[in-house]
Amino acid sequence: MTTMKHYFTLSFSLVLALAASNSVSWGASDQLEEILKEQTKARQEEKAKAAQRQEQLENLKRDQESQRAQQQLDQIKNQKSEPSQPQRSQAGQTQQQLDQNRNDQQLQRLQTDQQINRTKRETDPLRQQQQIDNLQRQQRIDSLQDQIRRNQTQQDFDRLRQQQQIQR
Repeated sequence: MTTMKHYFTLSFSLVLALAASNSVSWGASDQLEEILKEQTKARQEEKAKAAQRQEQLENLKRDQESQRAQQQLDQIKNQKSEPSQPQRSQAGQTQQQLDQNRNDQQLQRLQTDQQINRTKRETDPLRQQQQIDNLQRQQRIDSLQDQIRRNQTQQDFDRLRQQQQIQR
């Protein structure tokens, strides 16, 4: 009987020791998982901030380009020789195009800000990464479209200048 008690006590102690070690490893596993989640979240937040900084940089470039284009157009309009009717018409169209570009840029800014805010609120890291990737891809597309519009506006300015020089 004493042997049986001793065996039972030993077995029970062994079970308790195993349970305690599993509890420690499960706790460590939970801690590791939590740390990994926090690191992933920090990386996602940094990527969202980087996308926002990139968008701000693009906005600054767009604003500078828009201001430069407006200055060129004002310079063409204010030159000493009176522009002909076709030139005035073309200058008006160029002004409309420039205004439309500004409106499009403002709309893009608002949409991008909304996307960034949605991305920051996303709790699922995988979805957040997909949203960041989509946002960065859209920023590249927008940047290329802006470049095309700027090139078109520059071509219009160049045509206006050439026409003005021919008239002189």
